[in-house]
Amino acid sequence: MAEIFKIEDNCDKAVLSTKKLFYEGKVFIYPTDTLYGFGANPYNEEAVQRISKIKQRDESKNNILLLGSMELLLNYVDIENERHLDFLNEIWPNPVSVVLKLNRKTAAILKQETAAFRIPNHRFCLKVLDALKTPLISTSVNKSGQLPYVDPSQIIEDYSEEVDAIFYSVKLLNNSASTLIDLSAKEPIILREGKFQINELINKYF
Repeated sequence: MAEIFKIEDNCDKAVLSTKKLFYEGKVFIYPTDTLYGFGANPYNEEAVQRISKIKQRDESKNNILLLGSMELLLNYVDIENERHLDFLNEIWPNPVSVVLKLNRKTAAILKQETAAFRIPNHRFCLKVLDALKTPLISTSVNKSGQLPYVDPSQIIEDYSEEVDAIFYSVKLLNNSASTLIDLSAKEPIILREGKFQINELINKYF
């Protein structure tokens, strides 16, 4: 049975709990700047496979990775174009996920050439990411092909026996998936439209 945390009760305790769960290879649910997400260590293969099993989806499908800063991001990706860096610095933190080319070391560990990253615009997320100082998986709480969950009480009812902890907020979330852009090549490609309008910024930089 999952531990249940209302983050407003004791945010610092909740952050420490996520850090402990992360490094123990556990799977948890937490609020983000878009939707509630499954969280785990992307370097822990067992935890990654467990999320795929819970979501009933193909294990080959990649997860979005959250990070707390551009400085940390540059440890994992190769960004050769100065315009790309300027663009990322302007859009984040925001509900915009960007597919980037991984550097050789990270690609070898994750067994993939690219990954989608986001610096979220969410206080609790940023506190957790600051404590972890490493990427954190974020993928919507739902079964594959179904709508994401938006009600914490429903999440607790349906997932408390499938994950190790559930962190929830009394505040309503954005309840919309992030805008998704592929920036692994020279020019950006919008893969998914979210609430955050990106066209004006894309025109500014590209």
